[in-house]
Amino acid sequence: MTDLPDLSGRVALVTGASRGIGYAVSVALAKAGAHVIAVARTVGGLEDLDDAIKAEGGQATLVPFDLKDVDAIDRLGAAIYERWQKLDIFFANAGMLGPLTPLGHIKPKQWDELIAINLTSNWRLIRTLDPLLRASDAGRAVFMTSGATYSPRPYWGGYGVTKMALEQLALTYAMETVNYPLKVNLVNPGPIRTAMRAQAMPGEDPETLKTPADIAPRIVALFDPAVERHGMIYDFPQDAFLERPKPVVAE
Repeated sequence: MTDLPDLSGRVALVTGASRGIGYAVSVALAKAGAHVIAVARTVGGLEDLDDAIKAEGGQATLVPFDLKDVDAIDRLGAAIYERWQKLDIFFANAGMLGPLTPLGHIKPKQWDELIAINLTSNWRLIRTLDPLLRASDAGRAVFMTSGATYSPRPYWGGYGVTKMALEQLALTYAMETVNYPLKVNLVNPGPIRTAMRAQAMPGEDPETLKTPADIAPRIVALFDPAVERHGMIYDFPQDAFLERPKPVVAE
C-alpha cells in the first residue's frame, strides 16, 4: 500500500469520476486532503461518489456533463478560475473502448465518438485548464493510456489508435511545459477490474484482476508536489516508469 501524499488545500479535477479508476482515485484524493471536482455523465454515480468522499471527511464539487459537449468544457475552466484561480491536479481518466471489430467495420459515427471522447475532449481540457495548472505552484496532470498503444492487436484499432494519439498529445504537452513547475505524465493501468475491462474481456474471471482501489494510491502519488518525473509513463503491471524511445535522427 502506497502512503498517500498530503494534498491539503489542493484542487483536483477528475474526469470519468463516477465509477472504476476515476471513482477510486477521487476518493483517494479526498482522503489525501484535496477538494475534488468530479466530472462524469452519470448523476447517480456522482452522488454515490459524493457520499463516499464525505465519509472520508472530504469535499467534492459535482459537474455532470458529457465530454462531447465542448462548450461545457470551456465553461468548466472559466468556473474553476472564478472560484479558485488555479488548478493543482488534473486526472484525465475518462475514455471509451468502442467496438472491437475490424477497422473497416467501424461505423463513422462510432469512429467520431472515439475521437471525441478519447482525444478531442482531452485537447479541449488542456486548452481550458492549462492556464489554471500553470497558476499552481505545483500543477500535476496525469493522462490514462493503455498497453494497446505499443501492442497492436486485431479488432482493437479504434481504441488503440485514439489512445496512441492521446499519448502523443500528453507527451507533447509535457515537452511544452518542461520549464514550468507543472509535471505531466501518463499511466498504463494494465488489467484492472472495471466495467470497460469486462466489456473487452467478457470471459475473464474478474476475481483474478487488481481493483481500482489497488491502483488508486499509485496514481495519487503522481500528484505529490514533490514529484519531479515529467513526460513519463507509469506502467502499473511492472510498477515502473517507462520512456518512449527517442527517434533516431540521421546526421
